[in-house]
This record gives sequence, C-alpha cells and structure tokens, in this order.
Amino acid sequence: MTDIERVDKIISYCGIVCSECGAYHATKNNDNAQRKQVAEEWSKAYGHAMKPEDINCNGCTSVKGKKLGYCAVCEIRNCGSAKGIPNCAYCDSYPCGKLGGIFQRSPDLKTNLNEIRNEIKQQGV
Repeated sequence: MTDIERVDKIISYCGIVCSECGAYHATKNNDNAQRKQVAEEWSKAYGHAMKPEDINCNGCTSVKGKKLGYCAVCEIRNCGSAKGIPNCAYCDSYPCGKLGGIFQRSPDLKTNLNEIRNEIKQQGV
C-alpha cells in the first residue's frame, strides 16, 4: 500500500476519494470529453468558470503528476504535504481548524477521514 492508496481508493488530505473523482478519471484515461463534462459541472457547482484544460489531476497527495490549480494554494494540502502524512487522519492534530469549512460543506469527507482514523487506532499506528 502506497502513501496515497488504501486498497483500491486514493484518499486526499481532506478526505476526498480521488479515485472516484471525474477529474482523476479524465486525467488517468486522457479523456477530453470527460474533462469538458467535469469543467461544466464544477463551473456550475462552484461558481467559477473552469475550462476542460484545467481538469488534470493525479490526486491531491501525488508527489509527481498533475494537480488542479487550487492544489498550490490549498491550506489543507500544503499542511499535510509538509508533515509528510498520507492524509489528515494520520495527523496528531486531527481534526484541526483547517478542516472545519470543508467538513461543513461536505460532511462525507469527515466520515471518510474518521473511518481511516478509527482503522489507525485499531492498528495501533
């Protein structure tokens, strides 16, 4: 198991399941039609115009490879990357204030990280 994979899932620092994300699949499959679809969906959902060429991502926690533009300024990603942890569930400070806003918008991310955190505790890591 690599630092970003959990069996068949790739989990971002904040708990997004990258391996289920349209941007990840569009990049992995080099699928321009899917890039266009994701750009349109995200433009509507986030109120920010995105272009298909913006949709390139190998997963937030990938050391090498393509990442969405926001990754460069993402406070959560930058923190986790600096600490060298697979995702926030592995952090001694979990959960911290950096996660509050994203957990409010997407409670399922907290659920994902809590499940990992519970597994970590059970394994005594």
